[in-house]
Amino acid sequence: MTTNKQAYTAINWNEIEDILDKKTWEKVTEQFWLDTRIPISNDLDDWRSLSETEKHLVERVFGGLTLLDTLQSQDGMAALRQSVRTPHEEAVYNNIQFMESVHAKSYSSIFSTLNTPKEITEIFAWTNTNEFLQKKAGMINDVYQTGTPFEQKIASVFLESFLFYSGFYTPLYFLGNNKLPNVAEVIKLIIRDESVHGTYIGYKFQLSFNEITEAEQEKIKGWVYAFLYELYENEVKYTESLYDEIGWTEDVKVFLRYNANKALANLGFSPLFPDTAEDVSPIVMNGLSTGTNNHDFFSQVGNGYLLGQVESMSDSDYDIV
Repeated sequence: MTTNKQAYTAINWNEIEDILDKKTWEKVTEQFWLDTRIPISNDLDDWRSLSETEKHLVERVFGGLTLLDTLQSQDGMAALRQSVRTPHEEAVYNNIQFMESVHAKSYSSIFSTLNTPKEITEIFAWTNTNEFLQKKAGMINDVYQTGTPFEQKIASVFLESFLFYSGFYTPLYFLGNNKLPNVAEVIKLIIRDESVHGTYIGYKFQLSFNEITEAEQEKIKGWVYAFLYELYENEVKYTESLYDEIGWTEDVKVFLRYNANKALANLGFSPLFPDTAEDVSPIVMNGLSTGTNNHDFFSQVGNGYLLGQVESMSDSDYDIV
């Protein structure tokens, strides 16, 4: 009886086929952070000052974001790992998978600080049954499970660079109004991660896309815009269900369209919508660009972790090249 032996190959970071693998690895590790180092409890006075409508909105958008981060960590990276071009790319996906789990856990840290156990149970019950939230998660996961490698990367970029932003709008709006700054600190760290994730995965898509025929490219391009618009139609309904009561719906839709265009740019495609950064609420853009408190999250565990300090968001945070 003969046994087939698997030949294992050690990853060699001294021989890099794609320099963007190395640069992205360095960027994502430099940006490492943990939710437990952010003093969310300092926002309790702000939380108590919010109306019940505002509190419910925060709870629901964070519940939705928890679901999407869970999907990305459990299924998204598993799908992308099936078509890696280099072992270093797989290592980057391993890091992304871990950070998506950190993101998902971060919302529970916010809930445990701001909410009662009964309220937390209600948040997750709403999250796990909301029809629009479940539909978009289902649409993305269907692609992860049955789509081509091209489609899987497209779905991942749409999730990272577009679908999260209906939820991000709320904490950025409050930050722009000088409320919940520590909660917003968590969100800005997540946004900083997601911007790199979306850019990197979009870059990997473009490498393979540029290797196929023009006819094949046109077929994929048609699928991209059709899938994005289907996601957008559902996202509009989700946004209306969240924001109609508070009166922010139209502003959030602008923010969604702006980020949908950013997702397309990550994939190398032209924008679908006319909206630009100038059209987005200046309060939200101010919240996105406001300098952080530069918490030294890791001072309790030694200077070796000082690389985790938070920096202000800037345009360069969306670039890894």
